[in-house]
Amino acid sequence: MDEIKPVAAETQKIERKDFIREIVEEDLRTGKHKKIITRFPPEPNGYLHIGHAKAICINFGIASDYSGRCNLRLDDTNPEKEDHEYIDAIIRDIRWLGFEWGDHLYYASDYYQQLFDWALELIKKGLAYVDHLSAEEIREHRGTLKAPGRESPYRNRSVEENLDLFERMRKGEFEEGVCVLRARIDMAASNINLRDPSLYRIKKASHPRTGDKWCIYPMYDFAHGQSDAIEGITHSCCSLEFEDHRPLYEWFLEHLSVPHKPRQIEFARLNLTHTMMSKRKLLELVKTGTVRGWDDPRMPTLCGLRRKGYTSSAIRSFCDRIGVAKANSVVDYSLLEYFIREELNRGAKRVMAVLRPLKVVLLNWPEDKVEEVTAENNPEDPSAGTRKVPFSRELYIEQDDFREDPPKKFFRLSPGSEIRLKHAYYIRCEKVIKDTSGAVTELHCTYDPESRGGTTPDGRKVKGTSHWVSARHAVRAEVRLYEHLFSVPNPGENGVDCREELNPQSLEILDNCMVEPALPGAEPGSRFQFMRQGYFIADTEDSKPGKPVFNRIVGLKDSWAKEEKK
Repeated sequence: MDEIKPVAAETQKIERKDFIREIVEEDLRTGKHKKIITRFPPEPNGYLHIGHAKAICINFGIASDYSGRCNLRLDDTNPEKEDHEYIDAIIRDIRWLGFEWGDHLYYASDYYQQLFDWALELIKKGLAYVDHLSAEEIREHRGTLKAPGRESPYRNRSVEENLDLFERMRKGEFEEGVCVLRARIDMAASNINLRDPSLYRIKKASHPRTGDKWCIYPMYDFAHGQSDAIEGITHSCCSLEFEDHRPLYEWFLEHLSVPHKPRQIEFARLNLTHTMMSKRKLLELVKTGTVRGWDDPRMPTLCGLRRKGYTSSAIRSFCDRIGVAKANSVVDYSLLEYFIREELNRGAKRVMAVLRPLKVVLLNWPEDKVEEVTAENNPEDPSAGTRKVPFSRELYIEQDDFREDPPKKFFRLSPGSEIRLKHAYYIRCEKVIKDTSGAVTELHCTYDPESRGGTTPDGRKVKGTSHWVSARHAVRAEVRLYEHLFSVPNPGENGVDCREELNPQSLEILDNCMVEPALPGAEPGSRFQFMRQGYFIADTEDSKPGKPVFNRIVGLKDSWAKEEKK
């Protein structure tokens, strides 16, 4: 695989200073903590996406910046939606991003017995009870933002009765939905999360790690903070939607005999235009066949971005650039494209590939003559050297590089006009060949033998330059042109079904492209700049020797940089 040079940190002018780091530095300065321990706690119910990348960079980045550590903890508290496939993918994606956790890989299921014991502790303190209301009845009793909740008729059961019922729940005597264990806090609390939240529910489903050992499972709010406490987490960083859950997080830590009391800190999650971040909705796209899988290059998943050709360093640079904020905002997708484009511009080898071929025959070129022209591999990197490209009588150029009736300021090829072929000669269009339907199928041209390299004895210049491939030496390739999966900047906004906003032009497959003779042997994962077309990667799944498949990573146009300069 071709190595791509990452954008140098000094060129990005990124300073890692934010409100979370200010908190961490103050805690170190005052001696509150001697060592910083963070964690990244994904649920193994889907693949990680670009939004998770921000959280990963924050948690692992802070730990690294202050010589601490970051634990990876799989929050496996919902066996019905979890799978070993997701666990393996999460571990693979985080490592691909460039982060390690050493021996500190944990699972919430590691703590099931301790969590159960803490639930018993709450019951014994009169702070938890078994409730036989249905899920719908519990919702009705909870009240609204403007009205207090109502107490369950089961709220004042005795400690002994609750202990007995909870143990029977564990033994599997009740069916799913018959009862739950709830915390006994305050049904009139202004924060709805404190209105007797559920702690345990019955799930008679086999767990990926514990099998059928348990049939009751802790709720996220109960498992999360206590897992942090067990692991000695100092700063539990999470996205803003958990801000209203913080009082509950702290209530559990205060009322349980935990060994450590971490601090929860919330930051703004990443919202990216033309992108959906809901794992549930992404899973629906996969299951319905709307996309080809979790790693479809149109998906915002890390495996999808990787297959599309994004590098881990570009994603990390992007996450550094957007920073850590307290207020939610939407980041334009073009900023993400800017970082991969900057990186590829420095490191990707330039090649010629004709995506929509139009044959050109050079009438004054000998039929059997083949000449090699010298092409630079990367003008941004002289050390990348040069390569030899065959040039012959019959060539392919892009269909868009010819107009029979050209508009004003069209500087490509047209009848009687002249263009320069990159690295080669000037050619002039002498005759246009059409099929019976009137479509142009071939151009008969002449070349100027004195124009090799782009100069002529008479000093004339042409405004247009086209890339090309030799028809005799070119190899057919499949090229996949990807656009945004959604046609609107904010899919699903205002309750709209995001499936109605899918972009019908999100994928165009061109199966008759002609590429340089060296490209069919490109190793899957190799990245190139197709001159005048964009940046492409040899697909890691479908590209085979002699039968290359290329995915467009990003175009050459940089709309974000242009907007920044305005």
